Amino acid sequence: MIRRGEIRVAGQVVRDPGWQLADGRPVDHLGRPLAGPVPLYLMLHKPCGLISATRDGSQATVLSLLPPELAVRVHPVGRLDKDTSGLLLLTDDGAWSHRLTSPRHACPKVYRAELAEPLVADAEQRLASGLVLRGEDRPTRPAQLERLGPVRARLTVTEGRYHLVRRMFAALDNRVLALHRESIGGLVLDPALAPGQWRALTPIEVDGVLDAGDREQAVSVTGPGTSGE
Repeated sequence: MIRRGEIRVAGQVVRDPGWQLADGRPVDHLGRPLAGPVPLYLMLHKPCGLISATRDGSQATVLSLLPPELAVRVHPVGRLDKDTSGLLLLTDDGAWSHRLTSPRHACPKVYRAELAEPLVADAEQRLASGLVLRGEDRPTRPAQLERLGPVRARLTVTEGRYHLVRRMFAALDNRVLALHRESIGGLVLDPALAPGQWRALTPIEVDGVLDAGDREQAVSVTGPGTSGE
């Protein structure tokens, strides 16, 4: 069909079987629209010990938990450290992935941490004001801390710097012993998923996680008592 000139992409005839289709461009066969593959959106309960990458020469990646036919299609949305567990999203939708990870959308992410030492008394205020991390001169965005016990806390952040949560607690003269991501945007890790298990997102979840990030951005920019980026 392709070599006979029967396939068109965005109105242009394509005769090369190896031509790469860009996202969102309409395809038709003799004037009849062809549906492309349905995008994949997956929720994974990441266990510790795996890296958030599509491939690695020496370490196992999160894609090893998926069937091969899915693993070849998707990529992690952002990343979790090797020693961090919890909610990780995977997709083959590049635009959706970009919106979730773009600093402009300030998608909130919630982590539960176990710490080596009790939190300092002014931890909430210092995190809300922003911390200057070691080796950087730009302060972190305002973060929200909830104390769950003397050495346990829940932290909500809206950015994705390298080892961000661990470095924020280090700036408070503390050390993270265990870290678990509970939610991204409006999406909470399904409690029915054991570590290593995954499931597809529902259409409502796919849209809802993005909506939550946009709402968070509006509050951080215009809400009382907060400052923008």
